[in-house]
Amino acid sequence: MTEATLVAVFPNHLLAEMAVMDLAAKKFEMSHMSIVGRGYHIDEKPIGFYSTGDRIKFWGKRGAFWGGLWGLFFGGVFVMIPGAGQFMVLGYLTTAVIAALESAVVAGGLSAIGAALASIGIPKNSIIQYETSLHADGFLVTVHGSEEELVRARGILGHSGPSSIELHAGVNTKTAAAMA
Repeated sequence: MTEATLVAVFPNHLLAEMAVMDLAAKKFEMSHMSIVGRGYHIDEKPIGFYSTGDRIKFWGKRGAFWGGLWGLFFGGVFVMIPGAGQFMVLGYLTTAVIAALESAVVAGGLSAIGAALASIGIPKNSIIQYETSLHADGFLVTVHGSEEELVRARGILGHSGPSSIELHAGVNTKTAAAMA
């Protein structure tokens, strides 16, 4: 079975959050979505998070934003990328980012986030554009699934104010599992 990935780039966290909430309201499977963005905006306040049991608490300029979304997604990772800064990844891309970091797949000029996107079939030229958007404080909202599901997701995300939205043919899920 071949799955695809829809990637929408949002210029700010408010539009990205609205897009995620719209998808959730339309009953999209949260385990097939991710959101990626900077963990903070540079300021002089401390940032970070801590976990107690199954709850997590964020603080910093975007603490309420990330804390509010944490409960919707299944897992997340806070990554410090040298030269690029701190990024938060919530949702299904979390596993791919961790795998990229653990296996030292980060190569060819891609960050751990770029390597995670490459592992799900996103072409390198698109990854470079997405990483550029992230460095400019943009946010990525991704939806992974069948092309039929993604046509519906594209319609919903298109009304949420993305600066771009792109559908990428994915990797064959059986082939990807065999490579892992």
